[in-house]
Amino acid sequence: MQTPYYLIDRSKLAANMAKMDYLREASGAKCLLALKCFATWPVFGTMRGHMDGTTSSSLYELKLGREKFGKETHAYSVAWADHEIDEAITYADKIIFNSAGQLERFDEKTADIKRGLRLNPGFSTSGFDLADPSRRFSRLGEWDVNTLNHYADRISGVMIHYNCENDDFEKFSQQLERIEGEFGSFLAKLEWVSLGGGIHFTGEGYPLDKLAARLKEFSERFDVQVYLEPGEAAITGTASLEVTVLDLLENEKKLAIVDSSVEAHMLDLLIYRESATLESEGDHEYMICGKSCLAGDVFGERSFKEPLKIGDRLSIGDAAGYTLVKKNWFNGVKMPSIVIRELDGSLTLCREFGYDEFESSHG
Repeated sequence: MQTPYYLIDRSKLAANMAKMDYLREASGAKCLLALKCFATWPVFGTMRGHMDGTTSSSLYELKLGREKFGKETHAYSVAWADHEIDEAITYADKIIFNSAGQLERFDEKTADIKRGLRLNPGFSTSGFDLADPSRRFSRLGEWDVNTLNHYADRISGVMIHYNCENDDFEKFSQQLERIEGEFGSFLAKLEWVSLGGGIHFTGEGYPLDKLAARLKEFSERFDVQVYLEPGEAAITGTASLEVTVLDLLENEKKLAIVDSSVEAHMLDLLIYRESATLESEGDHEYMICGKSCLAGDVFGERSFKEPLKIGDRLSIGDAAGYTLVKKNWFNGVKMPSIVIRELDGSLTLCREFGYDEFESSHG
């Protein structure tokens, strides 16, 4: 197939879903796919039987979750607009408000649906200020326990999102203990508590048994249904960005230009100043560069066993989470197709993007 394309592997996705099943069964927690991280619905069929529904960050994500995934839908938004709320409640099983002000504003319209508030515990595991939901002046959620108690009779639960690619179970448990200590009397008034996403429980060697026991303990202590909102954990290690070398240059370092763009196709690498996941072995070093005009459009530096040649194919890993949802038309660089590697190893082209999509996105 012509590159560039995102390649999603159903067998790797199924392996993550097996861990999802184990955690759900052992803990009693329900797992909702976080569409803000991954919304590529052609593979929802592989996930639907192993997850309990979806959680969203906007009206469009909410509608996609209802139509393409089904099952339970949680509707969250940092701020709902007047023209969105009537439609949102037709798709949602639960609607979660970011602030008490939004709950007050839409109190009457949402009185017949289960409602929640976002609880900001005042800390997180994020190592990046840009992504830290508890950063100074954060707008994400209510943090005052008196405010939360005031609205306890109008809501049935809360969403607490404070983990970010956290693969440290002990840190997770310690922070949950802090939440129990600071907000326990309030949590005991609720029917459900979502602990959000960012728990890297499908990672290699993660102690699933300990996590399951801790979630069950929390659920029983406060008599609540626990929800998790895995995004990255659902699809970690399942996709790559397949590219081709278009040109080779040398400017103090050997440079290889590929038919893709970090700015357009793996934006998080630039945002968080990280290098792409790419095998590196051998003595031939290259800087792998994107084809856009952005000077810093660089995937990273890697070594290869043999010198690269024009036409060589490269496979860049970790291309599922926060990647397909952020792809864009910068420079008019052809957007990668979406391809699925089926369980039998065959490839299915699900979607190809051409000039018509480029044109329609600009007017």
